[in-house]
Parts: sequence; structure tokens; C-alpha cells
Amino acid sequence: MTTDPALRPFRIAVPDSDLDDLHHRLDRTRWPDELPGVGWAYGVPRDYLRELAHYWRHEYDWRAAEARLNRWPQFMTAVDGADLHFAHIRSPEPDATPLIITHGWPGSVVEFERIAGPLTDPRAHGADPADAFHLVLPSIPGFGFSGPTREPGWDHRRVAAAFAELMRRLGYRRYGAQGGDWGAAVSRELGRLRPADVIGVHLNLIPGAGATAEPTQAELAALGPAERTRTLASWARWQEWSREQQGYADVQSTRPQTLAYALTDSPVGQLAWIAEKFKEWTDSADRPEDAVDRDHLLTNVMLYWLTGTAGSAARLYYERAHAARGSRPAERSTVPTAFAAFPRENFVVLRHLAERTENIVRWTEFDRGGHFAAMEEPDLLVGDIRAFFRGLRDGAPASG
Repeated sequence: MTTDPALRPFRIAVPDSDLDDLHHRLDRTRWPDELPGVGWAYGVPRDYLRELAHYWRHEYDWRAAEARLNRWPQFMTAVDGADLHFAHIRSPEPDATPLIITHGWPGSVVEFERIAGPLTDPRAHGADPADAFHLVLPSIPGFGFSGPTREPGWDHRRVAAAFAELMRRLGYRRYGAQGGDWGAAVSRELGRLRPADVIGVHLNLIPGAGATAEPTQAELAALGPAERTRTLASWARWQEWSREQQGYADVQSTRPQTLAYALTDSPVGQLAWIAEKFKEWTDSADRPEDAVDRDHLLTNVMLYWLTGTAGSAARLYYERAHAARGSRPAERSTVPTAFAAFPRENFVVLRHLAERTENIVRWTEFDRGGHFAAMEEPDLLVGDIRAFFRGLRDGAPASG
């Protein structure tokens, strides 16, 4: 595969001068004051961020992270006027299922470091080689090495169309798709766009399938006890989200350029903007590292910092909010779809709403994990992806 002349080999090679600049900026951070004893209520606590920034400056090893990422064969191509970076990791199993996995915000392809090996080479990880995948891991246009974008209009539908073209260039005629966050929006749109090509869509978030209005008594009465409980929990979670956590999305949906100056100039600003989400959206208690490895978190931050793509990544929110067709209801997908529910995901997905737009054939609820499932609970996510596509091969998708 990967023989199209439009696909150019790529290797991450950050100049030393970029790392020196980062260290200089970290050394000269201008710290704000904070109120005593408020914890995370007003945002990232200063003492925590000081300690994390010190670790970033003096102990974190970008070159080691860079070497790990460069173990993946990586490429660049141009699609629809945008640069597109992706890793293409072929399985040693020749009959492996092609699978494109898409990250979200504030994530990156770094999210998939812990799942790439088990998915591509299950035999080496003590699993059935029949469950192997050829992986395609693209960076969304505007994110990381796929950024910045150079024109308006890059919403999730356009991203899905670009990824469909990427899979065509790679020679894959039948393949699966997986994603959470923006990756979920892109993956399910890919299924709608190419239903003859996409054999199945596996999601760990389903946009628009939560309770965004208070359910009526009549609506609740029509549901079974478990779904009724989920619906009330979804509504409560949505109220809390709208009251306490919606601000970042409002800014990125309306004035991403204004925000970009701060995040592109200050590494500690960029670190705080992302670390806060890894605390609030993961199955953590006091700090992000309760759920995600510290070095792994910093490598993800580095992809935003080194490429200067805080602003262009945020533009995805703006494009969705301002797309002329953004209010069009999504037609129901015909592609078999699986959903993996992790309890600390911000948005409680309701099956009766999800089934209005998705062809749900597998639904699995886990007892731990959050928004960044591939980083937090890689074994659970890998197992569910394997089981879903195994069921499609066998003709009877298993229930979770």
C-alpha cells in the first residue's frame, strides 16, 4: 500500500532552536496571583501548574517522545488544499482490517500510542491474530502537523471527505472508522459519506445524543428504568456542563483568533488550556496524572506548541458553529455502529436518542474511564474495538 506519489514520507525532526525557545519562555513565565484554598474551582491551581511546568522544563524528554512517534511510518499529502499528516501502521497480518482512527480536541495522534501496538499486532500481545488492523491515524486539518489550515470551511464534514480521499489513495476500498470527541463526529460522517466503503463505525462519544433539554414526564414514562435513569443523569450532566465548562467552546466557536495569540506566545498558557481539560474530562481525582501519564500528556501539549496550531485547531469549533448547513439534521446512518460508554465522559449518551441517527448494533458500558479512552483505558477500548469488528466479520455483532 502507500504507493500513491502524492503521499510523501514524513519524519518528525524538531530543531534544537525550537526546544531552546520553549525552555527560555518557560524560564521567564510571568505567573498570576490566585485566591487561596479554591482548588480547581477557578481553573488550574497555580502550585500544580508551576510544578508541572518545572517538570516540563527540566525533566520531560521531547527527543525520547519524538523517537517513539517516529517508530510509526508517517506521511504527508495534500487534500482539498490542506496538508494532511498521518501515520500508516501496517499489521504483520496480511488479512488485517483497515481502520482509520481520528482524535479530537485537545487531543492528537499521541492519544493512540498505547493502542496502536495491540491493534496492529494482536499476536504479539497475546490476542487472536484474526483481530488485527492496518491503522491509519491522521491529524485533523488544522491540528499538529496537519496545520495550520489556510482557508475557512474546514468543518467535520469536510474533514470526513478528506479522510475518505486519504483512504482511497492508500488503496483501501473497505475499512472501519473509530473516534471520540471530534473524531466521533468525523467518523460517523465518514460512514454517512461512504456507506459502501465503511464496514463499521466504533465511537466512544456520539455528538447530539444527550439530554440538552429537561425531559418531560411523558418522555420519561416511555423509557425503561435503566434508560430513564441515564436520561436524568444526562440532563444533570448537561446542566453542570453548560454552567461550569462550556466557556472554552464558546470562545473557540466565536473568537478563536483572539485566543490564539495567548496560546501561541505562552507555553504555560497552552499547557493550562489543555491540562485543565485532562483534569475535568478524565476519570481522575485531584490532577490529570491520576488518569493519564504525565509524559504522555506533555507530548500531546508539545504537538500543539511546536506546530503553533492552537488557533487553527480551535477553528474547527468556529467552522461547525458557522457552517451554513450546520443546523441540518443528520440523516440516520446505515453503517453498523458500536458505542463504548465510559462513565467519566462529559456527555452521557442516551441510546434512544443515538438510535435516531445511528445504526446501533453494539452498546458497551464500562465502569471506569473518561473522555480520553485510548489514553486512560487502552485495554478496554482495544477489547471493544476488536469485539465489534470481529462480530461484523462473523455476521453477528456482539452486545456489550
